[in-house]
Amino acid sequence: EVATILHITRQAISKWENGRSYPDIDNLVYLSGLYSVSIDQLLKENDELKDRININKQEIDEKRKALKEVNTQLYQNTDEGVLLLVLSIVSTVLAPVGLVLPCYVMWRNTKFNSLHKTIYVVSILVVIFSAIAIGIFLSDNWLEPTHTEIYRVN
Repeated sequence: EVATILHITRQAISKWENGRSYPDIDNLVYLSGLYSVSIDQLLKENDELKDRININKQEIDEKRKALKEVNTQLYQNTDEGVLLLVLSIVSTVLAPVGLVLPCYVMWRNTKFNSLHKTIYVVSILVVIFSAIAIGIFLSDNWLEPTHTEIYRVN
């Protein structure tokens, strides 16, 4: 009868009764009028629900800690953050290598490496620096070569 009065399905009422979902504000207003109960009484905290929420939070925290431990164990021995950072920085010595090697370093980098954000920033800077260096080299030698004149001094 309540489902018919509120123009909703019987399954929706059943979900409310079993605690799998809750009525929206409009239906709360209709329910309070139907049962002559204030909305405050309908919305009063349910101790059983509160206990269930706390238990779920504790379980989630325990599982997150366990997952963090597993990730640490998996990636602890393979932390190559410092090595990747050094590779990226050293690649600035040769400009063509500075375009390719930092891209590989960024591909190889994972969030479990130490300094993983720093590696991305440094690699991008190295690529930019190398691109500028290659541009200057090409400009000076092939695009607009400089003309050197030799004068004989007597």
